[in-house]
Amino acid sequence: MPALLGAAAILPAPRAAAGVAGMSVFLDPGHNAVNDASINQQVTNGRGGTKPCQTSGAAAADGYPEHAFTWAVVGLVSDALNQMGVYTQLSRDSDSGVGPCIDQRAAAANAMRPDAIVSIHADGGPPAGSGFHVNYSSPPLGDVQAGPAVQLAHAMRDALAQSGLPPANYIGSDGLYGRADLAGLNLAQYPAVLVELGNMNNAGDAARMESVDGRAAYAVAVTRGIVAFLNSKPG
Repeated sequence: MPALLGAAAILPAPRAAAGVAGMSVFLDPGHNAVNDASINQQVTNGRGGTKPCQTSGAAAADGYPEHAFTWAVVGLVSDALNQMGVYTQLSRDSDSGVGPCIDQRAAAANAMRPDAIVSIHADGGPPAGSGFHVNYSSPPLGDVQAGPAVQLAHAMRDALAQSGLPPANYIGSDGLYGRADLAGLNLAQYPAVLVELGNMNNAGDAARMESVDGRAAYAVAVTRGIVAFLNSKPG
């Protein structure tokens, strides 16, 4: 496995950056800083059922919360994409307060009409489990989910693996996981993935997430996955 790429490597080659200028990406830092009773209200799951508006998210053993991790990584990714001329929009504007429900995040993403939708999370799996997995909608609801969304998932998985991050050893297959229960992916009208960058219940993954260099490495990989997908889109 190659060494993890550091923060200095966050920008891709100039040719790649030039190719994505003018494109747009919707970024969703998962969960909220504050959770009240409103997160339990039922919203559409995109497949004819309902599910809670939001969940509280995972946390490391020392209390470091998923919402803070996702906010930090998405900030780095957004800054890197902006430097390449990519327009970004975030699902929440701060890491305080109660954030939008999952269906509202999906609606905001669709309203942007982006080239890609990327939701960043951290899992709360078994302590022995480690590694990332990239979720995509399956079975697909429409042509976008059947084609471009799967291509985005593969581009993201490849970039994460090539950056030295291990695929999950406890869920999915080779870092990919097609599933039907994620409302944001079900409701997406544009290519969308939800990336679980690691397992907060695993000591090694949690240490990486809590490290400044670790978060930078995650951001490098996510940025490269997005750029690879954007560059693969037909002109």
